[in-house]
Amino acid sequence: MQYSSDSLTNSPSSSSSPTRSPPYHAPIASPCAACKILRRRCVEQCVLAPYFPPSEPQKFITAHRVFGASNIIKFLQDLPESQRADAVSSLVYEANARIRDPVYGCAGAIFQLQKQLRELQSQLAMAQAEILNMQTQQANMVALLCKEMAQPLQPISPPSDSFTGNDYDLQLQQGYGGFFDDANIGVLLEPLWT
Repeated sequence: MQYSSDSLTNSPSSSSSPTRSPPYHAPIASPCAACKILRRRCVEQCVLAPYFPPSEPQKFITAHRVFGASNIIKFLQDLPESQRADAVSSLVYEANARIRDPVYGCAGAIFQLQKQLRELQSQLAMAQAEILNMQTQQANMVALLCKEMAQPLQPISPPSDSFTGNDYDLQLQQGYGGFFDDANIGVLLEPLWT
């Protein structure tokens, strides 16, 4: 049998040019969750392997159910590698939200969170207004007390006409505010305690 030179150069086994032969991807030890679920061979260059590890199959099942494997692969291939992990997290979050709420998805969850945020901001504003009101009342009370303490003391007026001015002056000088004997006005009684 004779072989032509064209048949030898076109055969994949005798090709020495790396551009003509398909790239060889060695299988990895444990397939990623995506390849396991899709029942295909997982290769080293698998775009899904870094983001869907074999220990987390539910992550891929959820995303696959909503978006489909081919859409996920296309989406990841279009992104730079630095953004792929965040994109997968977003896809999985959106897929979980779509499964819980098929109509609104994560927009419904965002709406609920925004509503809750507005309510909490309203409560915070009310609490801050209440604190400001209490601080203003406290400042007014302190100012009033300071004003009263700054005023000079008013002289004590005699309680009755039977009290003579000399006795009243004597009481103020001595600082007595004690009891007086009715018979002898101006004479201090003995203290009641011993």
